[in-house]
Amino acid sequence: MSGLIGVVHLPPLPGSPRFAGRVDTLVDGVIRDAEALSAAAFDGVIIENFGDAPFFPDAVPPVTVAAMTRCAIAVRNAAPELRLGVNVLRNDVVAALSISAALGGAAMVRANVHVAARVTDQGIIEGRAHETLRLRRELGLTKTELWCDVDVKHSAALEGRPRSVFEMTRETLGRGLADAVLVTGEGTGSSVDDQVVAAALHAADGAPVYAASGVSPEALEVLMRPRDGHRLTGVIVGSWLRKDGKAGGPIDPDRALRFAAAYRRVGSL
Repeated sequence: MSGLIGVVHLPPLPGSPRFAGRVDTLVDGVIRDAEALSAAAFDGVIIENFGDAPFFPDAVPPVTVAAMTRCAIAVRNAAPELRLGVNVLRNDVVAALSISAALGGAAMVRANVHVAARVTDQGIIEGRAHETLRLRRELGLTKTELWCDVDVKHSAALEGRPRSVFEMTRETLGRGLADAVLVTGEGTGSSVDDQVVAAALHAADGAPVYAASGVSPEALEVLMRPRDGHRLTGVIVGSWLRKDGKAGGPIDPDRALRFAAAYRRVGSL
């Protein structure tokens, strides 16, 4: 799947420390975000429980899965033409696949740590590709793609031997059987290093690669340029779509329109 993907940062959900106690108001905001992306002719949307910090290092509680499913249904109803993805932070891919199953099949789920292990602010997170691939098959989610981060933001590798982005990309696709790889900067809103993009594209050798943090209209021309015959499949944008350019708030419809216009200008070059 190629194109422009927007992120809906869900407000604090029931059970999280900052939940405001108003589920209907929360869902109304999610619908407005989805409609803003639809009006700007984005290609897809990923919902993630960004407001639930601090995140669980492994499985989220059932109330989170229930709330995210409700939000996902609201997004699909509000913008059925957008391909819908799910990211359950910090790394509960089982929950994401379960939500996909309840939806009758989401377009994709995101795995922040798919293979190997990473040191994060939640502690050590281990990739569970062996479980994820088997569960996807068991649930019959043949059309739900696995989009997996390489050297994901807010983390460091837990390995005795440092590995290159090239190696990590090859392993994520080759041994982890990911459908697409995502490259990010060091943290939320941080731009992706150009050398990281080049290494991932070289390793992927035609498999889908997305830039997934710190993307701005000004950076698109550099990010999307071809490298040795390969080009990014698309971008995933979250922070820039907010009025203040910071993650977590509602999507600003005007900024969504401006970003989409810039993306399509670059795509036509």
